[in-house]
Amino acid sequence: MECAVPEKAARSERTIQKIRIEQHSLAGALWFAAWLFTIGYLHLRFWKAVVAVVIWPFFIGNHVSALLP
Repeated sequence: MECAVPEKAARSERTIQKIRIEQHSLAGALWFAAWLFTIGYLHLRFWKAVVAVVIWPFFIGNHVSALLP
């Protein structure tokens, strides 16, 4: 008894998948540096700095989205 494997399935087993890796470490580092600058410039305490982590990107996003067409 012979196993019948369709030609399409046999070809798909032999195909090589290309994996694309993107690194966004520069953008993350710039965001972190700007966040630390903001905390230092405003002399924020710990809990206010934690709240700034959540709120600051929201306001930046609102400002930038208004500039985009």
